[in-house]
Amino acid sequence: MDKVVATAAEAVADVPDGASLAVGGFGLSGVPNVLIQALYERGTGALRVVSNNCGAMESGLAVLLAAGRIARVTGSYIGANKEFARQYLSGELEVELIPQGTLAERLRAGGAGIPAFYTPAGVGTQVAEGGLPWRYDGQGGVALASPAKEVREFDGTEYVLERAIRTDFALVRAARGDRHGNLVFNRSTRNFNPLAAMAGKVTIAEVEELVEPGAIDPDAVHLPGVFVQRVVALTPEQAADKRIERRTVSV
Repeated sequence: MDKVVATAAEAVADVPDGASLAVGGFGLSGVPNVLIQALYERGTGALRVVSNNCGAMESGLAVLLAAGRIARVTGSYIGANKEFARQYLSGELEVELIPQGTLAERLRAGGAGIPAFYTPAGVGTQVAEGGLPWRYDGQGGVALASPAKEVREFDGTEYVLERAIRTDFALVRAARGDRHGNLVFNRSTRNFNPLAAMAGKVTIAEVEELVEPGAIDPDAVHLPGVFVQRVVALTPEQAADKRIERRTVSV
């Protein structure tokens, strides 16, 4: 039951080239930076990443992206990541952009054992009809486009069929975790982290504070340890490293 691994490097040692990864975080909040850095240092490449966004400010997944280690991204937000946009438009990167709520539910469904579900999000658009550019040819043309999806009517409303997401591995960050893998997320870090963790066949969690089993009130657990296979305890310095994308002050 003790799922603690000594180092981040050891925790990601069996992640192969070409693996699919569900990665938690939103912007710079709740991003498993230490595990991502360990993957970078290991040299793992051709990764197929599922995450809300692909890093920002040379942090998070942007580290792997800039090094050319990511082959495909499934996400919902490009934002101000200029390198992401450059690789996508130049044909170096395959990108599946989907509605944010649909992404969240596809991850959750994968972890819950639900193979697919119907949603009204995207009906009447290229999300359902197909034709969204997944990969450009580098000359302004589309080399690979999204396929059409099944649309079905229920009680007079049309819904599009979306498939669940399961990945080889998942990388997440939590505020607290015990040796059994039970996790607690702090405020906005409880965004895509629980969902990404559910979607991974092997889920690795970096935790800012490691506690003994029983120290977390069962009612306070945000993600049960059944979804987590490995836990890495961060150092105080690593736990305190929390960047702010846009600092806003008032007078």
